[in-house]
Amino acid sequence: MIDTLSTSVETIWAWLNAGQNAGAVSALLAVMALAGSAGGWLWQRKSKAPTPDQTGGTYVSASTGGVGTGGPMTGNTITTNHGLTPEHITALFAGVRDLSPATEEKAATELYGCFSRAALSSFFTILREQEVPAEQLPAKLTEIALRHREALDRLAALQRESPDDPQRLANARVAIEKGQYEHADSLLAAIEEEQAAARTKAQANADDLARRQSATRAERARLSELRFDHRGAADHFLAAANLLPPGDMEDRGHYLASSADAFRQYGVERGDNNVLRASITRYHEALLPRDGYPTLWARVQNNLGTALQTLGEREGDIALHLEAVNSFNNALLEYTRDRRPLDWAMTQNNLGNALRTLGERERGSTRLLQAVDAFNNALLEYTRSRAPLDWAMTQNNLGGALQALGDRYRDSARLLEAVEAYNNALLEWTRDRAPLDWAMTQNNLGAALSILGKIEKNNIRLQQAVDAYNNALLEWTRDRAPFNWAGTQTNMGNTLSMLAKLTCNTDSAKQAVAAQEAALAMFTHLNTPYYITVATDNLAAARATLAKLESSAAPAPHQ
Repeated sequence: MIDTLSTSVETIWAWLNAGQNAGAVSALLAVMALAGSAGGWLWQRKSKAPTPDQTGGTYVSASTGGVGTGGPMTGNTITTNHGLTPEHITALFAGVRDLSPATEEKAATELYGCFSRAALSSFFTILREQEVPAEQLPAKLTEIALRHREALDRLAALQRESPDDPQRLANARVAIEKGQYEHADSLLAAIEEEQAAARTKAQANADDLARRQSATRAERARLSELRFDHRGAADHFLAAANLLPPGDMEDRGHYLASSADAFRQYGVERGDNNVLRASITRYHEALLPRDGYPTLWARVQNNLGTALQTLGEREGDIALHLEAVNSFNNALLEYTRDRRPLDWAMTQNNLGNALRTLGERERGSTRLLQAVDAFNNALLEYTRSRAPLDWAMTQNNLGGALQALGDRYRDSARLLEAVEAYNNALLEWTRDRAPLDWAMTQNNLGAALSILGKIEKNNIRLQQAVDAYNNALLEWTRDRAPFNWAGTQTNMGNTLSMLAKLTCNTDSAKQAVAAQEAALAMFTHLNTPYYITVATDNLAAARATLAKLESSAAPAPHQ
């Protein structure tokens, strides 16, 4: 947990991505089991690949000025002096449900002294322009706020240390304070033009000028990321890499990796598989030899794994999942527990997710058991006291692997372990603190309890599952998260049908029909053909159960 005002950006982004980045939902959540089964839909936190990368991809000039030279973020510190920690900012934004003027005014009041009113207005404008879904608003607001603060701190250092135009740097910082990011970018572009002109005329120090121009372009890339212009950021980072002198291999590799990260983020958020493939290609370009560049090599291997895994899920390609597992295992050769415990835990979590996906598509238990081992490894460093939100994420993922094992082998003991893991996650993913993660885990808990109730023929377990699904629907509302809402309605309908059969209760059967009707209506509205078919079948089954119970309860005709 971050509890000081002086904290590395590496740690900020590790914490943010683990704990509160329920957005980009398409990146972090995936349907792991389909409606119509006993368990219904299981949602899982996916691989952690921070944005920007937490292992050296963001650049700052700790000693000589960010526009001047630039170097890997790892080991450097940015001191924030704007009043609130990232944790507090996330807590304040957790309740954001819309982009209305009233919500914006409330945020401005609560964050007075931490951000200017103009900056907060820009935050909301960015979210409106990007048409960010309601379920992603808290995470995206937090992301913008943290990037905004990082930019202010970097430019403050530049004003003190950079040999470049101090007035323009001061003006750029003022522009950022006001949320005028395009103006700040134009000022940095002007500095870059001056640097390019100086390089043309330089008799000496041409390499130093090239590094300064490269770092200025990288700063523009970060402003693009702040505005969620990931394609623009990818292009800027690539340009920054190409501006470096030939001998600056490691810095070039980091910039290429950051460009790949931006491509990956775009591909994830926009559903663009071609851009995801482009990110994979660029990761390979950034992959320098392990023996000379071990930290960069591990960073690229981990993030390459996340891109491969995402593309594999979308295309149903087992080969891509196998490549992802190989990449994560490669990263662990350098991200050892002794040297980099949190990176080791992050990669173990990523490996667990990839192994679980493979395990669900293969016969036998080997991959699923390996996934359980990987998640338990992650929990050795992602402890509740040290990293409570990472701990919660990994507990949720562990629950998913245990549930898959329990469902496959009708193993009540494994399912009880899954229930315990989900309940652990809910200790930190509370409704107030992380409402969407709380809803996701409530849904997963309901799925585990539903399978357990079916195996044990236990109506108490089934009712507990229904209660968990109803909890999920408190945050996964039809307006805020319609697809998730419909999926949970389907899960609840299936469980209510089982409960009705077990207890011969027509009220439960009627509730099951109502839930399936609601799910079908929403899937139809969302125009999702596959899920329309699933919901139609579920509704037919629920109606058949109700008809059978009503028929058996009807009095016999008089003779």
